[in-house]
Amino acid sequence: MQLYLVTDETACLGRDLFWVVEEAVKGGVTMVQLREKTLETRAFVDRAIRLKALLQPYNVPLIINDRVDVALASDADGVHIGQSDMPYETVRALVPPGKIIGLSAETKEHVLEAEDWDLSYLALSPLYATPSKTDHAEPWGLAGLQWVRANSRHPLVVIGGLNVLNTAEAIENGADGIAVISAICSAESPRTAAFELKKTIQTGMKKR
Repeated sequence: MQLYLVTDETACLGRDLFWVVEEAVKGGVTMVQLREKTLETRAFVDRAIRLKALLQPYNVPLIINDRVDVALASDADGVHIGQSDMPYETVRALVPPGKIIGLSAETKEHVLEAEDWDLSYLALSPLYATPSKTDHAEPWGLAGLQWVRANSRHPLVVIGGLNVLNTAEAIENGADGIAVISAICSAESPRTAAFELKKTIQTGMKKR
C-alpha cells in the first residue's frame, strides 16, 4: 500500500481509465481503489471485474470504495469504508477472511475507536487541504500524523494534497504509504508520475 491510487474518471481528463491505471501500475502503483459515486450497480460490478483482471498479472490488489456488495460480486481484494458508510462490524461479518478492509479516519476519536478493530490499514483524511476534500474535517497536518502514529497500531495511509514535494515528509513523520488521485490521474504521464512518487516514498523510508 506504499503508493495507493484512487481512481477518478473526471481526473483522467478524458483519457481511458483503464489505460491510466495500467500506466500508473507500470510506474510503481502498489494498490488501486475503484471509486465510483455515480455508476449503477451492474456497471460498477462490470468495471470492477474488468479492472481486477487488468491488475491481476501485476499482483496489485483491487479495493472497492464504499460498496461491499460490489466488492463481493467482483471478488475484489478488499473494501474501503468511510465514517458514513456501513459500520465496521457489519463489514467484518460480510467480508470473507483474508480480504483487505481499510477505514478512513478524520478525527482522533475515529483513530482511537479503530484500535479495537481488525483493519488492514487506516487512511488519514485529509493530510493537507485539497479541493477534492472540502466536505471533510480539518486537515491532519504533520503534527496530527505524528499523533496518530503514536496512538495507532494500524498501518497508516495518508490522502489529501500529496505530491512529489511533500510525500517524503509524510513518510518520515509516520505514514506507511500515500493515496493520490489527481497527482497520477491528471498527470501528463501517469507512469512517470507514479515512478517519481514511488521514488520519493522510498527516500522518505530511508530517513525514518
